[in-house]
Amino acid sequence: ADARHSPRYGCALRLAPHPAARRAPSRGLIQRRLKLCATLARMSGAHSHPHPEPHSHSHHHGHDHGHGHAHAPANFDRAFAIGIGLNIAFVVIEAFYGWKVDSLALLADAGHNLSDVAGLVLAWGGALAGKLRPDARHTWGWKRASVLAAFANALLLLVAIGGLAWEAVHRLLSADGVAQAQGVTIMAVAGVGIVINTATALLFMRGGESDLNIRGAFLHMAADALVSLGVVVAGALTLWMGWLWLDPVVSLLIAAVILVGTWGLFRQSLHLLFDGVPDRVNPQAVRALLAGLPGVAEVRDLHIWAPGTSQVALTAHLVMPAGSDDAFLQHAIDELHAHFEITHVTLQVMRTPFAPACDVAH
Repeated sequence: ADARHSPRYGCALRLAPHPAARRAPSRGLIQRRLKLCATLARMSGAHSHPHPEPHSHSHHHGHDHGHGHAHAPANFDRAFAIGIGLNIAFVVIEAFYGWKVDSLALLADAGHNLSDVAGLVLAWGGALAGKLRPDARHTWGWKRASVLAAFANALLLLVAIGGLAWEAVHRLLSADGVAQAQGVTIMAVAGVGIVINTATALLFMRGGESDLNIRGAFLHMAADALVSLGVVVAGALTLWMGWLWLDPVVSLLIAAVILVGTWGLFRQSLHLLFDGVPDRVNPQAVRALLAGLPGVAEVRDLHIWAPGTSQVALTAHLVMPAGSDDAFLQHAIDELHAHFEITHVTLQVMRTPFAPACDVAH
């Protein structure tokens, strides 16, 4: 048997020896068996349920369902492992030399990098949880864990920003400052940070456009590279000009840079936690696309949300008086994926709207 010849009515000619005698069968017996095989073959063809025309998954109450998936999350496990290892090593180096030379800029940046390690761990945990298989009690799986990780990451950074700014203002108002000779140490340690943070950011660069969780990791590492560059500049000016006030000022600038990068992450992750439409999807354009499909008279109950940071889901009711078939549903799913990267689509087709529409502005 093969793909075009199923073994449903197997008719291979098998001449078993007679139990009473092992002589070869007669020509008449062979002809009778061949005739029997031909009869069975005709019966098999008659039993194969031919369909004269295509059919859709139409139900007796007059609506169809189209359901499409396109799940292909990227794997960043290796990037997370490398990034966490590099940043832990850098935190140890930076904290040691910051304590040794009494540099607030180095100590503050070490604390921030420690929060980045925690953030990477949270992001990795969310990404791993999102890969767990759904079950009867968690039909979406654990994809929302990546959104929670991004939100927790943003909160962690906001707390770190507050502590950094508070200590910087205290140091700026006090008479203490870094010694001029500390500039070389600050520059050397921060130079290492530029290399480590840039390398880590590059590990997450390709996934930042499609995954908010990965984008958070990328933004943090890229911001840290800029922060380390700022620390190098502060060290150089302190060494050259003797500006003792520059260290806390750079710390305040570090806090401002982190705040700008963190606020967008905080806002978007909170938005997704309340099932908001992801920023990269225009709901009006989605409605217009569905309404413009052949045979669609009305689009009702359109819902768009993000189960996780790398997936967008959609459900909608389409009023189609003439009905639809599988080809229409597949075309609609393909269009939504091509134009909006919506990866989980459920469409219900109704000949007449038999249920009240949700109270949503159209």
